[in-house]
Amino acid sequence: MKQYTPLKLILATLTIVVAGCSPKAGSDNADAVRRIAVIPKGTSHEFWKSVHFGAEKAADEIGDVEVIWKGPVVESDTGSQIEVVKDMITRGVDGIVLAPNQKGGLVDAVEEAIGEGIPVVIFDSGLDEGPAIVSYVATDNFKGGQMAADAMAKALGEEGDVILLRYLAGSESTEQRENGFLDGLSKYPDINVLSSDQYGGDTATSAKEKADQLLQLYGDEVDGVFSVCEPNANGTLEAIKNAGLQGKVKFIAFDPSDALIEGMREGNVHGIVLQDPIQMGYQSVMSLIGSLEGKSAEAFQSTGEYLATPDNMDEEEMKKLLKPQIVD
Repeated sequence: MKQYTPLKLILATLTIVVAGCSPKAGSDNADAVRRIAVIPKGTSHEFWKSVHFGAEKAADEIGDVEVIWKGPVVESDTGSQIEVVKDMITRGVDGIVLAPNQKGGLVDAVEEAIGEGIPVVIFDSGLDEGPAIVSYVATDNFKGGQMAADAMAKALGEEGDVILLRYLAGSESTEQRENGFLDGLSKYPDINVLSSDQYGGDTATSAKEKADQLLQLYGDEVDGVFSVCEPNANGTLEAIKNAGLQGKVKFIAFDPSDALIEGMREGNVHGIVLQDPIQMGYQSVMSLIGSLEGKSAEAFQSTGEYLATPDNMDEEEMKKLLKPQIVD
């Protein structure tokens, strides 16, 4: 049996202690895999699948990064999104990238994550003030709304009566689009807003029902409609078709889908304001990893906003934004 002198015993004990204090994932250990939770508002729409693609692209480029993709199925399920954040805190992830589906409802969960030493990047939709987040990575949604107003004015010849169909109360990104649209229309004195206080909800079905009601209420008065996100716009397009108003009612959407792209080719959609979801996912993960490595980031990082029209939809840049790559 091997004999240990007191000095050898001390050295052996120190070796065990040092080994037990080796750094966790996300520290300076270059061999550690850093686990980054990416939590979207929901998981059912194409937009989020493209965000996922961008997040994975960043992880592959950096190396030794695992993206944990998890979120509620529907974008109105704030309770489930809070539970996902808390689960990631319990699992001890190295960082969280979050698109809050309710600007006030996620504040406490984000504060809890930061309190546990987990940095947080907010993307797509803002959070109420309070938590010391790393950065906010998003489209300039107010500017996007203004772009929609200009597109509507051009389609209408700067005169007519329009409807703004809102999304969900408390969704910061769509509220900014709605406010930007109304602000943009203020430049056009001959454009009148018939309705701007109705919400379509988070599914195409609920949006269609609300759009049906508005089109029936205002009838032939309606010259144009702006819908502020993908499910909202998909439902509105169906309502316009069902009312036999396609082409007659000028329709501006925000975010693409196969149905909206086809509608634009057919002359039933007159413009789609586009984001860059791949860049959003990519830049969010890059910023989070940078913070783990001691780098600072701008408080707000814009990923750009664009307008697709029937005239430019076949240009290479627009084609990529209309049909961005996704994670299947």
